Amino acid sequence: MNAGIDPQDIKREKILDAAHQRFLHYGYSKTTMNEIAGDLSMSKALLYYYFPDKSELYMAVMRKLANEYLKQLEDKRDNFTSLRDAFEFQVNTHHNFIVTNYNFFDFIRLNEQNLPDSIWALITDIHGAEMQLLVNAIEAEAELGKISSVKNPSEIVDVFLDALQGIKVGALPQKKVSFPKMEHLEEIHNKRLLLIDIFVKGLK
Repeated sequence: MNAGIDPQDIKREKILDAAHQRFLHYGYSKTTMNEIAGDLSMSKALLYYYFPDKSELYMAVMRKLANEYLKQLEDKRDNFTSLRDAFEFQVNTHHNFIVTNYNFFDFIRLNEQNLPDSIWALITDIHGAEMQLLVNAIEAEAELGKISSVKNPSEIVDVFLDALQGIKVGALPQKKVSFPKMEHLEEIHNKRLLLIDIFVKGLK
């Protein structure tokens, strides 16, 4: 073992990984601290030493997932072959993130009208990173002369991201919720890809 690695950090990461798997398969409401401790062959008391309650553990896992998502965006930023490539990357990466972790987000689906500030802070960070990725792509394309000069690309991207969130499925009006049902995700994804074509063509 690397002498520079804190054993407590290793233990904490193992707890986060085990909790993620539990939340992922059973959701927040059907997961208990006892079950997570059992998965780790750890005493409940030791688990509570690292995380005082389930909500704090859930938030720690969510922060880890958000950081991994942000890293995906950061690693790819400024490395696109075209404007459509950038928009498609954002839409596909977001879609895959939601599909992969769908059950984990049951807490958000059930409480989205009354989410804690800590979750909104993560959502704000992700929105900002998505904004910057697409703003950079528009500015790069404009500098190369591939699209017309855009006076305020951040406004364009803001409209685009708002439009993505506004896409619904089915003919019947839906309740004002932002988290779609699992069976609707693929149809929403396809509509978002179509929206990319409309926006990209509009910028040329």
